[in-house]
Amino acid sequence: MIEEASKWIEARTALRPNVAVVLGSGLGAFAAELTERVELPYAEIPGWPVSTAVGHAGKLVIGSLDGLPTAVMAGRAHLYEGNSPAQVTHGVRVLHALGVRSMVFTNAAGGINTTLERGGLVLISDHINLQGSNPLVGGPHFIDMSDAYPRALRQVAKDVAASLCIPLQEGVYAAMLGPCYETPAEIRMLRAMGADVVGMSTVPEVIVANHLGMRVVAISCVTNMAAGVLPQKISHQEVLETGEQVRETLVRFLKALLPRVAEAQAWTHA
Repeated sequence: MIEEASKWIEARTALRPNVAVVLGSGLGAFAAELTERVELPYAEIPGWPVSTAVGHAGKLVIGSLDGLPTAVMAGRAHLYEGNSPAQVTHGVRVLHALGVRSMVFTNAAGGINTTLERGGLVLISDHINLQGSNPLVGGPHFIDMSDAYPRALRQVAKDVAASLCIPLQEGVYAAMLGPCYETPAEIRMLRAMGADVVGMSTVPEVIVANHLGMRVVAISCVTNMAAGVLPQKISHQEVLETGEQVRETLVRFLKALLPRVAEAQAWTHA
Protein backbone atom coordinates (compact mmCIF):
# COMPACT_ATOMS: atom_id res chain seq x y z
CA MET A 1 0.00 0.00 0.00
CA ILE A 2 2.96 2.35 0.61
CA GLU A 3 4.20 1.90 -2.96
CA GLU A 4 0.70 2.26 -4.38
CA ALA A 5 0.18 5.53 -2.51
CA SER A 6 3.55 6.95 -3.53
CA LYS A 7 2.99 6.14 -7.21
CA TRP A 8 -0.50 7.67 -7.03
CA ILE A 9 0.98 10.90 -5.65
CA GLU A 10 3.87 10.95 -8.15
CA ALA A 11 1.35 10.76 -10.99
CA ARG A 12 -0.22 14.03 -9.79
CA THR A 13 2.80 16.30 -9.38
CA ALA A 14 6.20 16.68 -11.01
CA LEU A 15 7.72 17.99 -7.76
CA ARG A 16 9.87 15.60 -5.76
CA PRO A 17 10.27 17.00 -2.23
CA ASN A 18 12.97 15.81 0.15
CA VAL A 19 11.66 17.83 3.11
CA ALA A 20 8.21 17.67 4.67
CA VAL A 21 6.17 19.27 7.45
CA VAL A 22 3.37 17.78 9.53
CA LEU A 23 0.93 20.40 10.84
CA GLY A 24 -0.91 19.81 14.12
CA SER A 25 -4.26 20.99 15.49
CA GLY A 26 -5.06 24.53 14.41
CA LEU A 27 -1.63 24.95 12.78
CA GLY A 28 -2.55 24.31 9.16
CA ALA A 29 -1.99 27.83 7.78
CA PHE A 30 1.53 27.11 6.55
CA ALA A 31 0.29 24.97 3.64
CA ALA A 32 -1.05 28.09 1.93
CA GLU A 33 2.51 29.45 1.65
CA LEU A 34 3.43 26.92 -1.04
CA THR A 35 3.24 27.92 -4.70
CA GLU A 36 2.63 25.56 -7.64
CA ARG A 37 0.88 23.44 -5.05
CA VAL A 38 -1.21 20.36 -5.55
CA GLU A 39 -3.70 19.55 -2.79
CA LEU A 40 -4.53 15.87 -2.36
CA PRO A 41 -7.29 14.98 0.15
CA TYR A 42 -6.29 12.06 2.34
CA ALA A 43 -9.54 10.30 1.47
CA GLU A 44 -8.38 10.02 -2.17
CA ILE A 45 -4.85 8.71 -1.49
CA PRO A 46 -4.69 4.89 -1.44
CA GLY A 47 -4.52 3.58 2.12
CA TRP A 48 -4.16 7.02 3.72
CA PRO A 49 -6.23 7.33 6.94
CA VAL A 50 -8.67 10.24 7.09
CA SER A 51 -8.20 12.65 9.98
CA THR A 52 -11.39 13.27 11.96
CA ALA A 53 -9.97 15.67 14.55
CA VAL A 54 -11.30 19.25 14.47
CA GLY A 55 -8.56 21.62 13.28
CA HIS A 56 -6.98 19.11 10.87
CA ALA A 57 -7.60 19.87 7.20
CA GLY A 58 -6.90 16.29 6.14
CA LYS A 59 -4.89 16.77 2.96
CA LEU A 60 -1.40 16.37 1.57
CA VAL A 61 -0.08 19.52 -0.09
CA ILE A 62 2.96 19.39 -2.35
CA GLY A 63 4.40 22.60 -3.72
CA SER A 64 7.33 24.97 -3.83
CA LEU A 65 8.58 27.05 -0.90
CA ASP A 66 10.68 29.74 -2.59
CA GLY A 67 11.97 27.11 -5.00
CA LEU A 68 12.32 24.32 -2.44
CA PRO A 69 10.07 21.34 -3.26
CA THR A 70 8.14 20.69 -0.04
CA ALA A 71 5.45 18.31 1.16
CA VAL A 72 2.99 19.36 3.86
CA MET A 73 0.71 17.05 5.77
CA ALA A 74 -2.10 19.41 6.76
CA GLY A 75 -3.41 17.33 9.62
CA ARG A 76 -2.59 13.84 10.85
CA ALA A 77 -4.24 10.65 12.06
CA HIS A 78 -4.19 9.88 15.78
CA LEU A 79 -4.37 6.69 17.83
CA TYR A 80 -7.31 8.16 19.77
CA GLU A 81 -9.37 8.25 16.57
CA GLY A 82 -9.26 4.45 16.52
CA ASN A 83 -6.35 4.18 14.10
CA SER A 84 -3.65 1.53 14.42
CA PRO A 85 0.01 2.56 14.89
CA ALA A 86 0.57 1.55 11.25
CA GLN A 87 -2.19 3.91 10.09
CA VAL A 88 -0.91 6.76 12.25
CA THR A 89 2.54 6.47 10.66
CA HIS A 90 1.36 5.71 7.12
CA GLY A 91 2.02 9.27 5.93
CA VAL A 92 5.64 9.23 7.11
CA ARG A 93 6.29 5.96 5.29
CA VAL A 94 4.71 7.24 2.09
CA LEU A 95 6.70 10.48 2.23
CA HIS A 96 9.88 8.47 2.69
CA ALA A 97 8.97 6.43 -0.39
CA LEU A 98 8.54 9.71 -2.28
CA GLY A 99 12.11 10.72 -1.39
CA VAL A 100 11.57 12.84 1.73
CA ARG A 101 14.57 12.54 4.05
CA SER A 102 13.92 15.32 6.60
CA MET A 103 10.71 15.83 8.59
CA VAL A 104 9.54 18.78 10.64
CA PHE A 105 6.72 17.80 12.97
CA THR A 106 4.49 20.33 14.69
CA ASN A 107 1.82 19.74 17.28
CA ALA A 108 -0.48 21.46 19.72
CA ALA A 109 0.54 20.66 23.28
CA GLY A 110 -0.35 21.40 26.87
CA GLY A 111 2.24 23.24 28.93
CA ILE A 112 3.46 21.33 31.99
CA ASN A 113 6.55 23.40 32.73
CA THR A 114 5.25 26.50 34.52
CA THR A 115 7.81 28.74 32.79
CA LEU A 116 5.96 28.17 29.52
CA GLU A 117 3.20 30.45 28.30
CA ARG A 118 0.19 29.89 26.09
CA GLY A 119 1.19 30.56 22.48
CA GLY A 120 4.87 29.79 23.04
CA LEU A 121 6.92 27.44 20.86
CA VAL A 122 8.92 24.55 22.33
CA LEU A 123 11.65 22.70 20.45
CA ILE A 124 11.33 19.03 21.39
CA SER A 125 14.65 17.59 22.59
CA ASP A 126 13.34 14.18 23.67
CA HIS A 127 10.10 12.35 24.36
CA ILE A 128 8.37 9.99 26.78
CA ASN A 129 6.10 7.47 25.08
CA LEU A 130 3.11 6.73 27.32
CA GLN A 131 0.70 5.79 24.53
CA GLY A 132 0.93 2.07 25.27
CA SER A 133 1.96 1.19 21.72
CA ASN A 134 4.85 1.34 19.30
CA PRO A 135 4.59 1.38 15.49
CA LEU A 136 7.57 -0.98 15.19
CA VAL A 137 5.97 -3.85 17.15
CA GLY A 138 6.46 -7.01 15.09
CA GLY A 139 9.79 -5.79 13.72
CA PRO A 140 12.28 -4.33 13.21
CA HIS A 141 13.58 -4.52 16.77
CA PHE A 142 16.01 -2.52 18.92
CA ILE A 143 16.07 0.77 16.99
CA ASP A 144 18.33 3.32 18.70
CA MET A 145 16.40 6.37 19.91
CA SER A 146 19.19 8.13 21.83
CA ASP A 147 19.33 10.92 19.22
CA ALA A 148 15.76 10.87 17.94
CA TYR A 149 15.81 14.68 17.66
CA PRO A 150 19.35 15.34 16.38
CA ARG A 151 21.28 17.96 18.32
CA ALA A 152 22.67 19.50 15.11
CA LEU A 153 19.20 20.12 13.69
CA ARG A 154 17.97 21.46 17.03
CA GLN A 155 20.80 23.97 16.89
CA VAL A 156 19.73 24.96 13.38
CA ALA A 157 16.19 25.53 14.68
CA LYS A 158 17.46 27.61 17.59
CA ASP A 159 19.63 29.72 15.29
CA VAL A 160 16.68 30.37 12.96
CA ALA A 161 14.42 31.33 15.87
CA ALA A 162 17.06 33.69 17.26
CA SER A 163 17.49 35.38 13.88
CA LEU A 164 13.74 36.02 13.77
CA CYS A 165 13.56 37.08 17.44
CA ILE A 166 11.14 34.21 18.13
CA PRO A 167 11.41 32.80 21.68
CA LEU A 168 12.09 29.06 21.50
CA GLN A 169 12.59 26.89 24.57
CA GLU A 170 13.73 23.28 24.47
CA GLY A 171 11.72 20.64 26.27
CA VAL A 172 10.64 17.02 26.65
CA TYR A 173 7.34 15.96 25.07
CA ALA A 174 5.14 13.37 26.79
CA ALA A 175 2.83 11.47 24.45
CA MET A 176 -0.46 10.27 25.94
CA LEU A 177 -3.10 8.18 24.20
CA GLY A 178 -6.08 10.50 24.69
CA PRO A 179 -8.74 11.31 23.63
CA CYS A 180 -9.49 12.96 26.98
CA TYR A 181 -7.17 15.55 28.43
CA GLU A 182 -4.99 14.52 31.34
CA THR A 183 -5.99 14.83 34.99
CA PRO A 184 -4.12 17.15 37.35
CA ALA A 185 -2.62 14.06 39.04
CA GLU A 186 -1.36 12.77 35.69
CA ILE A 187 0.21 16.15 34.98
CA ARG A 188 1.98 16.07 38.35
CA MET A 189 3.27 12.61 37.43
CA LEU A 190 4.50 13.82 34.04
CA ARG A 191 6.23 16.82 35.61
CA ALA A 192 8.00 14.49 38.04
CA MET A 193 9.09 12.36 35.07
CA GLY A 194 10.71 15.38 33.43
CA ALA A 195 8.10 16.29 30.80
CA ASP A 196 7.68 19.93 29.78
CA VAL A 197 4.75 19.56 27.36
CA VAL A 198 2.12 16.90 26.74
CA GLY A 199 0.17 15.88 23.65
CA MET A 200 -1.45 12.98 21.82
CA SER A 201 0.61 12.67 18.63
CA THR A 202 4.07 12.97 17.04
CA VAL A 203 5.94 10.20 18.89
CA PRO A 204 4.82 7.27 16.67
CA GLU A 205 5.76 9.32 13.59
CA VAL A 206 9.16 10.22 15.04
CA ILE A 207 9.87 6.57 15.87
CA VAL A 208 9.15 5.49 12.29
CA ALA A 209 11.09 8.43 10.84
CA ASN A 210 14.13 7.40 12.89
CA HIS A 211 13.76 3.79 11.81
CA LEU A 212 13.74 4.93 8.17
CA GLY A 213 16.84 7.07 8.66
CA MET A 214 15.02 10.38 8.30
CA ARG A 215 16.20 13.49 10.14
CA VAL A 216 13.70 15.01 12.55
CA VAL A 217 12.84 18.41 13.99
CA ALA A 218 9.75 18.67 16.20
CA ILE A 219 8.06 21.77 17.55
CA SER A 220 5.20 22.05 20.02
CA CYS A 221 2.91 25.04 20.18
CA VAL A 222 1.72 25.50 23.76
CA THR A 223 -1.95 25.99 23.00
CA ASN A 224 -3.06 25.64 26.64
CA MET A 225 -1.59 25.06 30.05
CA ALA A 226 -2.05 21.48 31.21
CA ALA A 227 -4.64 20.40 33.77
CA GLY A 228 -4.05 21.80 37.24
CA VAL A 229 -1.48 24.39 36.15
CA LEU A 230 -4.15 27.10 35.99
CA PRO A 231 -7.51 27.15 37.82
CA GLN A 232 -9.56 26.59 34.69
CA LYS A 233 -10.84 23.79 32.49
CA ILE A 234 -9.33 22.83 29.15
CA SER A 235 -11.22 22.94 25.84
CA HIS A 236 -10.30 22.10 22.27
CA GLN A 237 -11.69 25.50 21.28
CA GLU A 238 -8.89 27.11 23.29
CA VAL A 239 -6.40 24.95 21.39
CA LEU A 240 -7.75 26.12 18.03
CA GLU A 241 -7.88 29.78 19.10
CA THR A 242 -4.26 29.71 20.23
CA GLY A 243 -3.24 28.02 16.98
CA GLU A 244 -4.82 30.92 15.11
CA GLN A 245 -3.01 33.46 17.30
CA VAL A 246 0.40 31.87 16.75
CA ARG A 247 -0.24 31.36 13.04
CA GLU A 248 1.93 34.21 11.73
CA THR A 249 4.85 33.38 14.03
CA LEU A 250 4.83 29.69 13.12
CA VAL A 251 4.61 30.44 9.39
CA ARG A 252 7.58 32.82 9.59
CA PHE A 253 9.56 30.25 11.53
CA LEU A 254 8.82 27.34 9.20
CA LYS A 255 9.54 29.40 6.06
CA ALA A 256 13.00 30.21 7.40
CA LEU A 257 13.62 26.79 8.96
CA LEU A 258 12.87 24.45 6.06
CA PRO A 259 15.59 25.73 3.69
CA ARG A 260 18.11 25.45 6.54
CA VAL A 261 17.01 21.89 7.26
CA ALA A 262 17.41 21.06 3.57
CA GLU A 263 20.92 22.60 3.60
CA ALA A 264 21.86 20.58 6.66
CA GLN A 265 20.61 17.45 4.95
CA ALA A 266 22.70 18.14 1.85
CA TRP A 267 25.78 18.81 3.98
CA THR A 268 25.23 15.60 5.97
CA HIS A 269 25.01 13.47 2.83
CA ALA A 270 27.78 15.22 0.89
